[in-house]
Amino acid sequence: MLPGRIIALGVLSCSIALAQQIERTQTANAKDGAAQLKLGEKLEDDGQASEAFEALTAAVRLLPKSAEAHNARGEALADLNSLKAARSEFEKALRYDPAMPMAHLNLGMVLAQTEELAVAAKHLDFAVAKLRRSEDLARAHYLRAKVYTDLSQVERARTELQLALKLEPEFGAAWSDLGQALKTLLDDKGALAAFEKAVALSPNDPVALMRLGVELYREGEYKAAIEQLQKSYQINPEDQTTLNTLQSALRADGQTAAANEVKQRLVDVLHERDVNTQNQLAADRLSDEATRLEKNGDLKGSADRAQQGVVLDPDNILIRLKLADALLKLGKWKEGLAQLVEAMRRQPGDAVLEEKWEDALRRAPAELRAEFGSQQN
Repeated sequence: MLPGRIIALGVLSCSIALAQQIERTQTANAKDGAAQLKLGEKLEDDGQASEAFEALTAAVRLLPKSAEAHNARGEALADLNSLKAARSEFEKALRYDPAMPMAHLNLGMVLAQTEELAVAAKHLDFAVAKLRRSEDLARAHYLRAKVYTDLSQVERARTELQLALKLEPEFGAAWSDLGQALKTLLDDKGALAAFEKAVALSPNDPVALMRLGVELYREGEYKAAIEQLQKSYQINPEDQTTLNTLQSALRADGQTAAANEVKQRLVDVLHERDVNTQNQLAADRLSDEATRLEKNGDLKGSADRAQQGVVLDPDNILIRLKLADALLKLGKWKEGLAQLVEAMRRQPGDAVLEEKWEDALRRAPAELRAEFGSQQN
C-alpha cells in the first residue's frame, strides 16, 4: 500500500473515531445541559462548528435561560455564516445576562457585518469597557476599528488597531487592517511594513497577501508583487482585485502570455458573477409567479415554478420554503420534508425554519415522522 494511501486511511479512521466519540458523548449526556454546553464549546474551539451547533442546540433546549449557552450557540451559528440566527442567540444571551461582555462583543460583530453601525458601536464600546482577557479585548478593539473604518473615521480606526496590537502583537488581521488605515492616511512606508507583518503572521490569509501584493505593485516591485498575488490567487481564485493587479504586474514584468491568461480568468469570474446575478433575478421572478399560482389554487404550477427557482438559486431560502409548502400541500410529504431539511442545512438555527419543520413533521405520516425525525436527532 502506498504511504499516501496509508496516511489517508489513518486520517479517515481518526475522523470516524472522533465522530463516534462525539456521538457517544452526546448520547450519554443527552439530558445534561452543562455537559452538552461543555462539549459544544470544546468542538467550537476545535473549529468543528457544525458538530458544535448540534451539541449547543441541545444545551439551549436543556438550559433555555442560560446566557452562556445562547452565546455559545450564537458563536457556532456565526461560524456557519448564519448571521440572522446568530444575532437572535446573542440577543437572547443579553436578555438573560445584560452585562455579559462576550455577548455584547459578538452581537456588535454581527451588527457591524449587517451595517447597523451605530448599534454595533454601542455594544462594542460596552465590551471594550468590561472585557479583561487580552485576546477578547484585542478582538473588541479590532472590531471597533472596523466600525470606525466603515464610518470613514480612519484615524480613530488606526488608534483602535494600535490598541489591539498592543494587547496581541501577533494579531495578523489587525496588522493587515492597520496597513490599510495607514495607506489611507498616506503613510506608505508604515503601510508596507504593516502589510509585511500581517503576511508573516498569517501567510495563508488571502486578504493580507492581496494587500501586500497591491502595495508592492504600486511600489514598482513587480516580481515581489507577483509572488504575493499568486499566493492569494491560489487561496481565493475569484477575488477581482487580486486578478486585476496580478495581470497588471505580470504585464509590467514582461510576462505577457501569463498576464493574458489571468486576464481571461478575470473575464470568466466577472461572467460567472453576471450569470449568478441573472439567475438570482430569474429566481425572484419565479418566486413571485409561484406565489401568484398558489393564490389561484394551482399548487402544481406553484411547485413547478418554485422548483425551477431552486435550481437557479439554491441558496434562496424563501423560494425553497415555497417549494416545500407546495409539495406538502400536494401530499408529497417526503419531498417537502426533504426541502425543509435542506433549507435548515443551508441556514442553520433559523427560528422560522425550525418552527415550520416541527409543524410539518407533526402533521406528516407516521413512517415519515420516524424516518425524518431520526435524521434530525
